[in-house]
Amino acid sequence: MSLRELPSALRQLAVRDFRSTVPVSRQISRRYASGQAVQAAEDLNELESESALTSAEFESEAVKGYDPVKRSQGRKRQLPSSRYQYKSPRYYRGPLHPHQPPPVSDPASREFVPGPFSITRLEQTWQSTIAPDLMTLGYVHKPPGTIDVPKSERLRTWDDSSPYHKNRPKRGPRGPEGVLRLIEKDINWKNIPKVEGVTVHSMVKGAIEDSSHLHVAGMVLQSVTGVRPVVHRATHSVAQFGIRERMPISLTCSMRGNQALEFVDKCINIVFPRLKDWPGVKGSTGDSSGNLSFGFGREGTILFPEVEVNYDMYPPRLIPGFHVTIHTTATSDRHARLLLSAHGIPFTGKLVD
Repeated sequence: MSLRELPSALRQLAVRDFRSTVPVSRQISRRYASGQAVQAAEDLNELESESALTSAEFESEAVKGYDPVKRSQGRKRQLPSSRYQYKSPRYYRGPLHPHQPPPVSDPASREFVPGPFSITRLEQTWQSTIAPDLMTLGYVHKPPGTIDVPKSERLRTWDDSSPYHKNRPKRGPRGPEGVLRLIEKDINWKNIPKVEGVTVHSMVKGAIEDSSHLHVAGMVLQSVTGVRPVVHRATHSVAQFGIRERMPISLTCSMRGNQALEFVDKCINIVFPRLKDWPGVKGSTGDSSGNLSFGFGREGTILFPEVEVNYDMYPPRLIPGFHVTIHTTATSDRHARLLLSAHGIPFTGKLVD
């Protein structure tokens, strides 16, 4: 700090004469204020002889000839690399494994993806308006002291008639299916329904006779969704329809994240308002697990801006229709319809939960 207070001329003098100075441990009676060199020399006596700022050893030949690579190669015993160089594990091997990979948000993670730097309009609307409204609409008030009505067990217990029944898990439901459906959970701040993904599927019937139908359908779906379609082939031959085994007959595009939200936003604000005499999505659609489906014919496919702007590129008779399945985090069709209705998708007909 003392060198920083000196002028440039005195600083050069201090660096030149520093080797001949001997540190003397006495207290400085007064600070340098008048600019005289005598007082500056007295202040220099109080400086450390090994100061990193004024040490001339950094300019010696030993420093210039120092080679850390040569030194490490000449070391007989190599240092453990894992102690000084950390590499995150390639795979997640369970919560109890001693080596845990960093979170995806950490730049050191192998799965780190920078961004997103901005959210889509549909996501912003969901965060600011739809999510609080769904919590309000789904709120069920239970006064203090309310007794919950007991519900029957979904799984059947064992009758303990055999010693092998002890500590066994409960049995599944009766019937040939034996699959438990999801229970509709109340909406709270932890499980607000949200659009998770979109799947677009097209069954190209014209591909049975002419493969050009499949090529045009793939170009249309890729331009509409922004995802390269996956081709599905027939597993069995059906003589009535002229289908042979391993024949490509359908296409599928799966979207996640911002791509799915942008596709839903495009359908709601551009395509649906332009459909003539379209009452809305049928209220009976759904798979009882929060996934709803609807479809577009050839007239609806033409209304997408990616197809409309390059309409001359596609032969009109080869433009296909396709089905759209919206995957949500809801556990029932009622909550999924509540979410999509808030986004702006109309429903018509009888609502089947």
